[in-house]
Amino acid sequence: MSIFKCIEEIDIWKEACELAIKIYKLTDSGKFNHDFSLKDQLRRSAISISSNIVEGFERETQKEFIRFLFIAKGSCGELQSQLYISQRIGYLSNSDYDLFNTTCKILSSKIKSLINYLKSLK
Repeated sequence: MSIFKCIEEIDIWKEACELAIKIYKLTDSGKFNHDFSLKDQLRRSAISISSNIVEGFERETQKEFIRFLFIAKGSCGELQSQLYISQRIGYLSNSDYDLFNTTCKILSSKIKSLINYLKSLK
């Protein structure tokens, strides 16, 4: 896979890492402190996005990279669902929900664009 030499060249990986850090900070206080299950799920989903991007990259084949990008995209959708539930039960303000949901949608779109680009190289 010659289009990227190292994971740090992949902007969506960096964005996914930043999202995970923000989710950790978000869930480190408030009502999330008393809901360990939802807090854990949000964190796992957020971490899964960047983890799957890097795992696919490290597999060193385009086919595997694409497969893991799809998994990362799925984790992004999982995170959106958990954020929605968090907002509906009063753990997240509407503005925090909107911010994180929009971030997830943009990241998911960027992942899909990379998938499409990699598919076009075949």
